[in-house]
Amino acid sequence: MFALTNDDLRLRIVGCGDGPASFNAEASRRGANVISCDPIYRWEASQIRERILSTYDEMLEQTRRNADEFVWSSIRSVEELGQVRMATMQTFLDDFASGKLAGRYLEAELPTLPFADASFDLGLCSHFLFLYTTQLGDVFHRSAILEMCRVATEVRIFPLLALGGQQSPYVHENLDHLRALGFDATVVKVPYEFQRGGDYMMQIRTARTAGEHRLGGVAPTGPVRSCRRACGSSRPLAAERRIQRPSRILGIGRADVQRRNE
Repeated sequence: MFALTNDDLRLRIVGCGDGPASFNAEASRRGANVISCDPIYRWEASQIRERILSTYDEMLEQTRRNADEFVWSSIRSVEELGQVRMATMQTFLDDFASGKLAGRYLEAELPTLPFADASFDLGLCSHFLFLYTTQLGDVFHRSAILEMCRVATEVRIFPLLALGGQQSPYVHENLDHLRALGFDATVVKVPYEFQRGGDYMMQIRTARTAGEHRLGGVAPTGPVRSCRRACGSSRPLAAERRIQRPSRILGIGRADVQRRNE
């Protein structure tokens, strides 16, 4: 879903809103340097397991009611989807305690992350931003994306659809805003589609990162300074009102490393 290459997996990666997905566990086994952030990591593995089990039936029922919004090719049925996601989350749960001790799972959340500027080479966010357009609102989206751009020199967000299957109106709003700040912000088609029409991601690079791809690293770094100024206004947001995001306790699909690597 993020069109990750082997070179990408050698980078310093931060996942925002990762939930109980297996990407960190599987990528770490392959030697990747990944830190996952999510407020649910304040809980113990047993508490997360209970929450997964308590929401499992409702997740399947919601998917059945909205089956026409999905592409049933690699996953052929709702029942198979349930099996796949439970296996994915078991991989997460098996890894969680040791990964938390190692500092790979951090209790943290957008729009304020506990990292210095440019701490990571790549920031990833799946099935959170844009998906919950109505629930999170435009101010949260803008603040969260700028915060990701502050801590990572490249950001990828997938998918660009809101719940219900329509493209989020915040996609083009944020593309325009980011470009005005000097970022290289584009929409990129990826070779993965489960949510129908959801085969695009947003890719954001600082001028320096984009220049390294095109000009051998000779490029201005102005957007980093612009992002610091823009992010400054978002800092009080988390303190003034903690946004209660929708439950994502069931995570994302099977073989997360493979999917994010497609």
